[in-house]
Amino acid sequence: MNIKLYYDLMSQPSRSLYILLKSVNCNFEPKYVDLRKAEHYSEEFSKVNRIQRVPVIDHDGFILSESVAIIKYLARENIIPEKLYPRDSKLQARVDEFLEWHHIGLRLHCAMYTRVMFLDPVLDKSRKQDPKTAANYKGRMMDALETFDTKWLGQGREFIAGNTLTVADLFAASELEQPRLADFNPMQEFPAIGAWAQKVRAYFNPHYDEAHVIVNKIVDKRKLAAKL
Repeated sequence: MNIKLYYDLMSQPSRSLYILLKSVNCNFEPKYVDLRKAEHYSEEFSKVNRIQRVPVIDHDGFILSESVAIIKYLARENIIPEKLYPRDSKLQARVDEFLEWHHIGLRLHCAMYTRVMFLDPVLDKSRKQDPKTAANYKGRMMDALETFDTKWLGQGREFIAGNTLTVADLFAASELEQPRLADFNPMQEFPAIGAWAQKVRAYFNPHYDEAHVIVNKIVDKRKLAAKL
């Protein structure tokens, strides 16, 4: 078995898959694709993934993109253990329920806020931020976080799909690290999210911190610059 993972640790789904494969002791071959240098648009990478996005896996010549599809495939191939992606029909449906909601319900709003508040100013230093636009994106993100906090966590459950940690928790936690780049930490603003995130981080460490080293360095650098 030979798995190649094409990834960039600035990509939230890439981080999730990187952490997951590391945590299950999968001896995969890391293939770094630098998004900041637009390597995902290169002719070489386009031959791997015609959609020109990461993450992507190459499993003995079988190439697959889209993180949720990759999770399900790796589970069927018995690479992801049952405790992280249940085989039981109803438990698996609970995990899938969140993964289906996640892309539009949580990921979209956290990613767009981070893009508007952090990425766009980095790419174009002459661009002036519109306070109304910033407030709009933050409002959408806060609504998404409130929904996640009250509808997906709690409700008598310790984790998203019940009382057992699954890939759903890892995907959500990786996503919620992203707004920290824009000086907003959901784990501090929502205590229940913070307590849950600590459990997820502890379970997947040291690989969780390894995958977030770039994010953490950027956050620390911005904090230092703000003090100067």
